[in-house]
Amino acid sequence: MSVLVARAQAGDAEAFGQVYGRYADQVFRFIYRRVLDRQVAEDLTSETWLRALRNLAAFRRPGGDFSAWVTTIARNLTINYLQAHQRRERPLAEVHDLVSADDVSGPEAAAVQRLTLEALAEGIAQLSPVQQQCINLRYLRELSIEETAHALGKTPAAVKAVQHKALKALRGLLPMTVVMPA
Repeated sequence: MSVLVARAQAGDAEAFGQVYGRYADQVFRFIYRRVLDRQVAEDLTSETWLRALRNLAAFRRPGGDFSAWVTTIARNLTINYLQAHQRRERPLAEVHDLVSADDVSGPEAAAVQRLTLEALAEGIAQLSPVQQQCINLRYLRELSIEETAHALGKTPAAVKAVQHKALKALRGLLPMTVVMPA
């Protein structure tokens, strides 16, 4: 991917198109899960890519994670939007999106899964904003420690500490029947 990004930085529109094609859906889903409005998510996604294109020269990390960089742009735009519209991020939407109809079998399993996800979403909602973001990035978006650190503007050690405290807090908030990540 770094070769494509380098080509895009050199002005290769086709390379930027390929980078866009690789990450556009991911950026849209990231934003949509927070704003829960398709039109707003489309607008913010467009603005994210416009800013990424305008600031492409600023991405100068050899071997750096372009996905984390563009996600940071999306995150900042989303936070600005939510603050301007006095709405909070909704990790509940991300939790519910984790389970598809194919993942559960039978009405009992579906009910247990739904109750587990509701309990998890309620627990996440009680965490601090940075802990919520950390859990969302690490477990729902499945980013690495380094990618999460970049997206949050923290060091990997700080992300590990936030993650540890968040998981410990969740264990105390959730019923014993909810299985937590190790």
